[in-house]
Amino acid sequence: MVVAGMGVHAAFAAPSADALIAEVYGGGGNSGATFTNDFVELANAGAAPVDLSTYSVQYLPAAPTPSSKWQATALTGSLAGGGRFLVQEAAGTGGTSPLPTPDVTGAVNMSGTAGTIALVTGADPLTCLTAADCAADPRVKDLVGYGTALVREGGGPAAGASNSDSVARGATLADTDDNAADFTAGAPTPQNSGGGSGPTQPPTTPPTTPPTSPPPTGTEAKIHDIQGDTRNSPFAGKAITGATGIVTGVRDYGSSRGFWVQDPNPDANPRTSEGIFVFTSSSPTVVVGDSVSVAGTVSQYYPGGATTGAQAVTEITKPTVTKVSSGNPVPAPVVLNDKSVPDAFVPSAGGGSIEDLPLRPADYALDLYASLEGMNVQINDTRVVGASDAYSELWVTVKPKQNPTKRGGTLYTGYDQPNSGRLMVQSLIPTATSPFPTANVGDTLKGTTSGPLDYNQFAGTYALQASTLGTVKSGGLQPEVTGKASADQATVATYNVENLAPGNPQSKFDALAQGLVHNLRSPDIVALEEIQDNNGATDDGTVAADQTLQKLTDAIVAAGGPRYQWREIDPVNDKDGGEPGGNIRQVFLFNPLRVGFTDIPGGDSTTPVGVTGTGAKTALTASPGRIAPADPAWNSSRKPLVGQFTFRGKTLFVIANHFNSKGGDQGIDSHLQPPVRSSEVQRVRQAILEHDFIQQLETADKNAGVVVLGDLNDYQFSPAVLSLTGNGSVLTDLVNTLPVKERYSYVYEGNSQVLDHILVSPKLGRNVDYDVVHINSEFANQTSDHDPQVIRVKP
Repeated sequence: MVVAGMGVHAAFAAPSADALIAEVYGGGGNSGATFTNDFVELANAGAAPVDLSTYSVQYLPAAPTPSSKWQATALTGSLAGGGRFLVQEAAGTGGTSPLPTPDVTGAVNMSGTAGTIALVTGADPLTCLTAADCAADPRVKDLVGYGTALVREGGGPAAGASNSDSVARGATLADTDDNAADFTAGAPTPQNSGGGSGPTQPPTTPPTTPPTSPPPTGTEAKIHDIQGDTRNSPFAGKAITGATGIVTGVRDYGSSRGFWVQDPNPDANPRTSEGIFVFTSSSPTVVVGDSVSVAGTVSQYYPGGATTGAQAVTEITKPTVTKVSSGNPVPAPVVLNDKSVPDAFVPSAGGGSIEDLPLRPADYALDLYASLEGMNVQINDTRVVGASDAYSELWVTVKPKQNPTKRGGTLYTGYDQPNSGRLMVQSLIPTATSPFPTANVGDTLKGTTSGPLDYNQFAGTYALQASTLGTVKSGGLQPEVTGKASADQATVATYNVENLAPGNPQSKFDALAQGLVHNLRSPDIVALEEIQDNNGATDDGTVAADQTLQKLTDAIVAAGGPRYQWREIDPVNDKDGGEPGGNIRQVFLFNPLRVGFTDIPGGDSTTPVGVTGTGAKTALTASPGRIAPADPAWNSSRKPLVGQFTFRGKTLFVIANHFNSKGGDQGIDSHLQPPVRSSEVQRVRQAILEHDFIQQLETADKNAGVVVLGDLNDYQFSPAVLSLTGNGSVLTDLVNTLPVKERYSYVYEGNSQVLDHILVSPKLGRNVDYDVVHINSEFANQTSDHDPQVIRVKP
């Protein structure tokens, strides 16, 4: 999965005339720091107060990857004219002084040296990952990139941030939308709305008794009335009172702080949920077991925005919470298992929205989950089908017999088989108390796991928020090692190495080398995807990747492998998509002691490769070369790399691919059904162009040996892959030759699926051994998110 390349936006948000970011400090609690916490200080350059209750402060790492996510801290209160406002973020283990009393407290762990801070309208996390995309997002009111941040305003980030120095605007609060010009480094000077610049003291005289607040107004409604019997609440946008129940879970971290409450006295309608999330934005003051009455405004919250197709979460916002009693038992959980969860996943609306359809929880799993939204649920002894990730998430299946893979996962076999038993598990238990478990595919989450059922704001899927978490029992899964090749077999492999750059830790290079040498047995030819340029995500015009490749090939030699040579074509800067500034491309590695590479001059980033000659004299016009690089099919996407090799006197044409990503597609649990796969249009055009080129080769030589491989970012049954193979007439997709339970190379949201392929021409298809070597996608400890593949073939 990749994101579009970064460019410079001509019109960033107009300089702010009122609220803006005045100071950023990420070194709190680090070695050499004075203050114990990170902070962001806001200022008001205008005279009129600014209501901050509709804003958030958000943080993004300096070099975002396609999987990077903004972390948000919702704001409350008001920013006085000419005033300051202090947002306290995460603490470290060092530092000697607390900050002045913060106006708002968050838990974001900012980098001390480099990152991006944005002042944003609303609390929904931003989705932009480039300077251009963030500039185009109207929700961004102000933005500061510091250190080496790629997302920043102007020509460069604010410089000089460290454990001891913040970056801050001058006294005039100049905002020219150029971070490098507007900010300077210096000792941090945090200031809160009261003007405090050091730890505040309690008042010397008791405060006067505050006036009694008027009682909340609105329509009295029970939780099941608020939830209603469809995905849309009949009370959306309206004020309610008297929503009573027992607190079943509390979320006191991240950008969506609040608690779940469930009515212990349900109605008789299975379509209506008895639970709901109460969004407090700051740390909740209730605990599990409290009986409460809630008033507030009902909101239909779409994580990531309604246009993404995400399901809406019905919430109570701006709440007034009255505690009635404490220590109450929580309502008994609904058990989710093979019998209670339907086999069918979701109803179809012919491409429209299913939001206003009455829920049918006995017929469709997605309707069942919607009918239980916010309620206490439970799973027992469930098999892990998606390994633990960096965000403390894992996936299980409550339907263990549903499309199992050979190694314990759940196989994705078609658009009509999304696998209704998959469920994400997260944890509400503080990691200091109980670290999130590390689990691989095929492990079992033993015992009881229970908690409120939520809708995850990043993955776009229902997730059990565990207040009780089972333990992991290992399934004993081990990385695979491919079989040995005979001397007369050429071995050709593909491996997506996930944004490999010289700045990556040496351990990543060493692990990739071990995989290539040990698990793949040093293939004669390797097509690599996602090789970045020599300075990785730094966007300064660098496109050469020789340092990346030298570091990798050296690591392969150190691991006992051959001294590979390489061939590649540097892309035009920022024209091939991927991580901004990274200039990812495909590369051929080859072992010159086993195979020869036929160098034919003329190949470059913009010249299309062609076919010349016939029969045994069929050849490329350039080697390496690129297929139709100027065609719009390849806009912001990698162009196929073609190379001509020889093995024992026989010619092999190898085409390395990395088709455009699925970014922008609606998820399989979208409220629009069937979901729209908008990215598919470009992949189909890419596939047709490549199909026609391969057909030229096979027309010139009916016995041509052609290997097409790489990350096609699509399934074996997809229109794109079927267009590439000509429904099997031009190429054989070898994944279809494997036993059904072994047809996968990637695991996403608990579905084991095919994104990487090796396809061969008819001549080679008669004499080839094929293997997907599972060493990454099923494991919590991954070198890449893709599994490599290899063939053993006699040309």
